[in-house]
Amino acid sequence: MTQPGIFGLGAPEHCYLEFSLQPGASAADLVKAVASLTGPLSTGGGVNLVVGFRPELWAQVAPDDTPAGVRSFTEPIIGADGFQMPATQRDAWAWIAGGDRTIVFNNSRNVIAALTGVASVASEVTGWVYEHDRDLTGFIDGTENPSLLVAPGVAVVGDGPGAGASVLLFQRWRHDSDSFQALAVDEQERVIGRTRADSVELDEDVMPATSHVSRTVVEEDGEELKIFRRNTAYGTVTEHGTMFVGFSREQRILDIMLRRMAGATEDGLRDALTRYTAPVSGAYYLVPSVAALARFAPQDED
Repeated sequence: MTQPGIFGLGAPEHCYLEFSLQPGASAADLVKAVASLTGPLSTGGGVNLVVGFRPELWAQVAPDDTPAGVRSFTEPIIGADGFQMPATQRDAWAWIAGGDRTIVFNNSRNVIAALTGVASVASEVTGWVYEHDRDLTGFIDGTENPSLLVAPGVAVVGDGPGAGASVLLFQRWRHDSDSFQALAVDEQERVIGRTRADSVELDEDVMPATSHVSRTVVEEDGEELKIFRRNTAYGTVTEHGTMFVGFSREQRILDIMLRRMAGATEDGLRDALTRYTAPVSGAYYLVPSVAALARFAPQDED
């Protein structure tokens, strides 16, 4: 069974925590500590918790439950005009989501406390839902997301090693909202590749090759390679942006999208949206299945 919080839509409040292994602690210590969080690993009680690990760390303790070829984000992606997507890989990741700020705050503290002595907090970001389904550009985010009926086939590893797991790309993108909002609406639409009001994709004859849609919609043998996004807004009035939370059954799909956005491809075309929003972090995590995690959970004491 896949961690259910991946598909737990509707929560307005979010907290993202990244952890670094403490000196003297082992990969097994960290996985066992995370697996002990059996209470929040559900969609009950008004909170969802999803956890992931640096792929190589998880492979140390569960090689039979690791998909082939999954790797950390250890080197920046360098694209056109010197544009870079930074690599800020950590050892573990936790995403706490809920219906109100109090329950997210309390559960986030519980997660941190459970890992005391094993891992320390390397980054913490608070996320929130903006205007129901829009990001801070004002455009609808995730128009291309598959429905929940289709999403597991997009986001979850099928049969074989790592079945039921998901590969996560986690990035923080800081927006230059003043510059973007200074554009006329039709200029904004050409940057995104969709209409602002209702998210209708622009016609081919007016769609720029550098639009966000053009660079992130990837086709292979005539079939679009989709991912499942759970993005949120983050930040304050003066510094804010988008938390990119993208799940896929294959890491290579995520990697292709990033390289196309950066212009690190043969055509050298850079996503126009990256002129107005900049990545400040980047990491990949392997989100194991509930069954794989359960093997490391403490035994019930009768």
